[in-house]
Amino acid sequence: MNSPHVLKIENDLRVLSLEELEWLLERIAKQVQERKQIVNKFTDVKYMNEQLAAMAIDLDIKTEITTINNEFSITEMNGLQKL
Repeated sequence: MNSPHVLKIENDLRVLSLEELEWLLERIAKQVQERKQIVNKFTDVKYMNEQLAAMAIDLDIKTEITTINNEFSITEMNGLQKL
């Protein structure tokens, strides 16, 4: 994991004050936790199913789907046949 980019960052860290390093460390820890949560949410099938179920009953989403279907209904009648 010692890519040239990471090594440059490590060298750049040497010029920071202790306060700046602590601040940066907190920011990095926060970003790591946020990324872990995102990864966990998308790999959690139960969570995804809950989100899909919520979307299925959401009136705004239903309205948008109806609008999209109405917009494309003319195109569907434009000589394309269902298989």
